[in-house]
Amino acid sequence: MSEEKLSERIDALETKLMFQEDTIEVLNQTITIQWHQIDTLKRQIADLGERLREAEAGAGRPANERPPHY
Repeated sequence: MSEEKLSERIDALETKLMFQEDTIEVLNQTITIQWHQIDTLKRQIADLGERLREAEAGAGRPANERPPHY
C-alpha cells in the first residue's frame, strides 16, 4: 500500500473519529438534560400525589365517589 493511500485512510479514520466524538458529546448532553427533566417530573408527581392524598383525607369521602344526588 502506498504512503499516500495510507495517509488518506488515516485522514478518513480521523474524520470519522472526530464526528463520532462530537455525536457522543451531543447525545450525552441530551441524556443529561432529559435526566434532569425526568427527575423534576418525578418530584412533581410525588408532590401532586401527596396533595391529592391530603385533599382526599380532608374531604371526608373519596374523590371518585358519586355525590349523594345520583
